[in-house]
Amino acid sequence: MITYLLILGSALFLAVGIVPLARRLAYRTGMIDQPAARKQHTLPTPLLGGVAIYLAFVISLILLGDRFYVSQVTGIFLGATVVSLLGLWDDRRPLGPVVKLVGQFAAAMILVLTDVRVTATPWPWLNILITLVWVVGITNAVNFLDNMDGLSAGIAGIAAGFFLLFAALSRQYLVGALAAALLGACAGFLFYNFNPARIFMGDTGSLFLGFMLAAVGIKLRFPSNSVLVTWMVPVLTLAVPIFDTTLITISRLRRGLNPLTTPGKDHLNFRLARLTGNPREAVLICYLLAGMCGVVATFVTQATAIEAYVVGSLMLCLGIYGIWRLEQVPLR
Repeated sequence: MITYLLILGSALFLAVGIVPLARRLAYRTGMIDQPAARKQHTLPTPLLGGVAIYLAFVISLILLGDRFYVSQVTGIFLGATVVSLLGLWDDRRPLGPVVKLVGQFAAAMILVLTDVRVTATPWPWLNILITLVWVVGITNAVNFLDNMDGLSAGIAGIAAGFFLLFAALSRQYLVGALAAALLGACAGFLFYNFNPARIFMGDTGSLFLGFMLAAVGIKLRFPSNSVLVTWMVPVLTLAVPIFDTTLITISRLRRGLNPLTTPGKDHLNFRLARLTGNPREAVLICYLLAGMCGVVATFVTQATAIEAYVVGSLMLCLGIYGIWRLEQVPLR
């Protein structure tokens, strides 16, 4: 546990120290996000916060992570680097959705080829398919959620915190170290990104966080319970970004729009902001929802199959009701 705290603390302080340097670099290189009708901010805001998150994460693990374990995550690091570079390119010169998806699937294949894959079924081809869909889906879900000050970093940090708890309880040093570094990097970045944000993470950061959370979710193991139950744990922990992506996909398809190429203020947080009248309150509600989902996931780690599927069914029903209810909120 002390090692986890050291990694978390080092990632946090590294992020706090690197972010100001990233802001200066963003201004010098013109990596600035300009205000627009579909965006929340009203002033030009520097990007490159994702570079600070990436560096804080990597450096903290290099300094404090056990080299034996670090050698086992070569595929995770390579895949995360691929999506981070893809995001950096997109921040500089916007890429088309097809190019981004191809890059994300390539990064996910790196995980598969280095044996970081789902093992929930007896069929290898199905495990590979689930792995690719899970990694690309969560990567994009966290990316889509990066549309309001402090939202994506906060939700990712909460998920990483629960992953750290699960890893500590099941004595998984590797997963715990990755989760601790993620949590620290998110917390340090959030110091500058919470409303009103002084810097954005950009696609560099959101794609990196999504990819890492997906990979850590795959690596989680629960020896005291059956995989028939524990496959729900990472899904429930990441329920908020999954819900948001499902909401905007259904909403946009219903309106005859392309879910991948149509930007807009139809996300969960924007709808909550319309109900509360305050974007900061909307973000805090999302934090609360993420924390509640993490608590449910913690219960499922020790639940019987019947208990887990009852809880999972209730969460699914709540999600369906939530989509129906939020679809009643005017988008303008």
